Amino acid sequence: MNNNLIESRIDFPAEHEKNIFGQFDEHVKSLEKTLNVSLISRDGKLKIIGTEDNVHQAEECLRQLLKLSLRGNEITTQDVNYVLALSMDHQESAIVQLDSELICHTINGRPVKPKTVGQKKYVDKIRDNMITFGIGPAGTGKTYLAMAMAITAFRNDEVSRIILTRPAIEAGESLGFLPGDLQSKVDPYLRPLYDALYQIMGAESYQNNMEKGLIEVAPLAYMRGRTLDNAYIILDEAQNTTPAQMKMFLTRIGFGSKVIVTGDVTQKDLPSNSKSGLDVAIQVLNKVDGIAFCELTSKDVVRHPLVQKIVQAYEVYEKHNNKPVSNQNYNHKNNRKGRRR
Repeated sequence: MNNNLIESRIDFPAEHEKNIFGQFDEHVKSLEKTLNVSLISRDGKLKIIGTEDNVHQAEECLRQLLKLSLRGNEITTQDVNYVLALSMDHQESAIVQLDSELICHTINGRPVKPKTVGQKKYVDKIRDNMITFGIGPAGTGKTYLAMAMAITAFRNDEVSRIILTRPAIEAGESLGFLPGDLQSKVDPYLRPLYDALYQIMGAESYQNNMEKGLIEVAPLAYMRGRTLDNAYIILDEAQNTTPAQMKMFLTRIGFGSKVIVTGDVTQKDLPSNSKSGLDVAIQVLNKVDGIAFCELTSKDVVRHPLVQKIVQAYEVYEKHNNKPVSNQNYNHKNNRKGRRR
């Protein structure tokens, strides 16, 4: 054996091997490729071959994955990728700490937990502050975790109602050209909020609470002139608000309420000459007590691993070109087409 290589063996319960190795050993292959080690399982032992540093890193990653498996978690590709990412930053134990942070369960019994260090900071800031801004790219769990926190507070009688709102920005289409009445025209803009509600609360429970007026899903324009007391309020897609809309929304907040504002500053659908209310709020409110800002990054993406690669690729492209990719040109062209009809 090459003098630069060492061999290590760790105990590995056979009943957890399939979960940790993954289908067709995909998780093990990922560990081998990333850490440049060889993994061989035999008689309840796992043999690791590689350079000393890589072997120790592989050992720690496998121990963290085993702890997750022992807690009853199904090991996913995202878990493996994140354990590897944390190992690069020497934070291997962080993923097990995250696993103990349960927010609630979905209607199907699936636990809802922060899955990254960034998401954990986001949840902590929501708990500790009256207003929290969650800012980050697609797939970082901004809206979903906000919904889980709101529903948990509602179930625990910490608030008497939930209000969910979004700006109904015309992303390349005009509301006037869409079929149906006003509700059917704005519903597509609010669909992501409905989806999260159904998944966590269940359609029947949502419908019952909505009929009682305890849960409200509405376009941002409907918030004008109201005072929102004792409520959990989520403003989603805040990058598509104007500064005036953002100010209007934030000044609606009453006693006993908690607010979460989510947005992705790289995904604006506003006209090219318009300022985003989210951008202005970040500048104006970043030193106000009781208001927290949490910035999530591509490291916090918890959708399909390909989504993380897409987000990272766009970040590199935008940094290189010093210009964000947006829908502004698309909107401008489509709006001109609409006016010619």
